[in-house]
Amino acid sequence: MIGEAEQSVTITGLGCHVPDRVVTNDELAQYVDTSDEWIMERTGIRERRMASKEEALSDVALPAARAALAQAGVDGKDVDLLIVATVTPDMAFPSTAAIMADKLGATEAAAYDLSAGCTGFVYAVAQAYGMVAGGLSKKALVIGGDLLSRILDWEDRSTLVLFGDGAGAVVLEAAGEPGFLGFELGADGAGGENLWLPGSGSRIFDQPDRYVKMNGREVFKFATRVLVKSAEDVLARCGVSVEDVDVYVPHQANVRIIDHASKKLGFPSEKVVVNVDRYGNTSSGSIPLALADAVADGRLRKGQLVLMTGMGAGLTWGSALMRWSI
Repeated sequence: MIGEAEQSVTITGLGCHVPDRVVTNDELAQYVDTSDEWIMERTGIRERRMASKEEALSDVALPAARAALAQAGVDGKDVDLLIVATVTPDMAFPSTAAIMADKLGATEAAAYDLSAGCTGFVYAVAQAYGMVAGGLSKKALVIGGDLLSRILDWEDRSTLVLFGDGAGAVVLEAAGEPGFLGFELGADGAGGENLWLPGSGSRIFDQPDRYVKMNGREVFKFATRVLVKSAEDVLARCGVSVEDVDVYVPHQANVRIIDHASKKLGFPSEKVVVNVDRYGNTSSGSIPLALADAVADGRLRKGQLVLMTGMGAGLTWGSALMRWSI
């Protein structure tokens, strides 16, 4: 599915937060047969953040949401739409979005969680864009975040070393200047069993352990293909060339996947945001965390064209192209 923006809607606030605890590769080597060298060579990840036992997703996401609202100059009570993209909500219900709405004082907001794996942030931003562009929302808050450490098998080297915890948030509002230019979203449910969490819902499994299961080879093949195709599709739809894009923000899954997509698309390294080495794969928190890093290091500035592309469980993918406005 491809969409092209018809009305100016933009991001007016951005905020991110990660837990305090830093977990290095050497620490993980105490649990599984691995090493810093092995992990770095295959993933580019050196460390990641992990939440404490006392923290739930809403606790990690709350500072990010407050920072985004503060930058946008928006009070919680003025938010009329709140979407939380996550696969690790506080609980099945009430939604983490409803919990967040209460904590932020967004008492009149429509609030719900969205599950699209690591693509969740892009999906949620696209939905919020549609609501604002259609006049059903004036001030939307989108939160992308996960505590994947909660669903990892600490005896499975193939998944343990990849993931981390973190959250990011953005405020979307109508604008008098160009913001989002287009989106491209899709899913391939036939590949769902390559990255899944059996036993976490109503489907009965024999002896489920409720840990993430991943076919790394197939996910790698999927990711390298859709990161490129989704980006190419949204750029073509918007009549924009790779050379026109100032900053490329791919989902931070694995440095080899990022390198492959960047080279295939033709992005020079200085345009590509990479922070997977410090955070690992934070799922729905990945793209907003990378956006925040790009802003902090001066690479992403007002008026620049930024391309965001994610892919994840589902299997899902999605891209968003926008003119940065803050």
